[in-house]
Amino acid sequence: MYILGIESSCDETAAAVVEDGRKLISNVVATSVAEQALYGGVVPEIASRRHIESISGVVQAALDQAKLTPADLDGVAVTFAPGLIGAVLVGVNFAKGLAYAAKKPLVPVHHLRGHIAALYLTHPDLEPPFLCLVASGGHSHIVQVLDYTHYHVLGRTVDDAAGEAFDKVARTLGLGYPGGPAISKAAREGDPHAYKLPAPHVEGPYNVSFSGLKTAVLNAVNQAQMKGEALNVADMAASFERRIDEILAEKLLAAAKDTGAGTLALAGGVAANGLLRCLVNEGAQKLGARLCLPEMKFCGDNGAMIAAQGYYELRAGNLAGLDLNGLATLPIDYNGPA
Repeated sequence: MYILGIESSCDETAAAVVEDGRKLISNVVATSVAEQALYGGVVPEIASRRHIESISGVVQAALDQAKLTPADLDGVAVTFAPGLIGAVLVGVNFAKGLAYAAKKPLVPVHHLRGHIAALYLTHPDLEPPFLCLVASGGHSHIVQVLDYTHYHVLGRTVDDAAGEAFDKVARTLGLGYPGGPAISKAAREGDPHAYKLPAPHVEGPYNVSFSGLKTAVLNAVNQAQMKGEALNVADMAASFERRIDEILAEKLLAAAKDTGAGTLALAGGVAANGLLRCLVNEGAQKLGARLCLPEMKFCGDNGAMIAAQGYYELRAGNLAGLDLNGLATLPIDYNGPA
């Protein structure tokens, strides 16, 4: 079964074809990240315009790579929530038009469900149930994946997402955008114990908070400037990366121990962070649990993850009509069709 996946929730315009939810046939991504970096982060209006300019060519390239036509598809899957609403609507409206013209089922896909489904492309033998940390620019969730379309959220951020915190701290340190890779690069030359940064307290055993951690870095930078002292950017980057990764790993491993999860996973853009992977791997080994990590190309936003999840949504009968709308927010554990 061939599913075309379309993703446009942020600054990547992406399309891919996946067979039976597991086999990658094609994968095309166009990004406006270099342009967004000029402004220190994603400008929604610019992202939407670039999606409009790119989406037709990206979808056609994905079909060409797969040597398929729309008539060969078994469904058209698209991210409909959550995300920048203008950006989301570009993908949704294109997918609606394509599905209608080709007389194919239209499959709405939740963006975070897509990130989790990226694991099925890297680990074809992976099956629910498993426990997954989904961390990206807009989201930080610890999720029990009960089956392919049912989820239970154990913990989440109460303020900033992990990726958002990376972006803001990178901007404060003058390291550029996107923040995660920039901080990791700077951290290689730094001492992760040079600065003592807080681990913010938050209610709920598996919830996280990064706003106070971000503010602590900002205060340290401001204090150094007021005193006329030089702040060691590499040391601060390393200290911040260590603290945020320790918090994420600690919460995931605590949830794994308490629930007796035999399989752990990381998903989302922050899943590309090398230190986080190492910390979770060490903890998983101590628990005797299997750890599944997504291939690097599937950590960021891509169409393949949407196509993979689209396969399972289609099998579950979660289809949409031409009245499908984009949503800026929606829980991953929503029930029923879009």
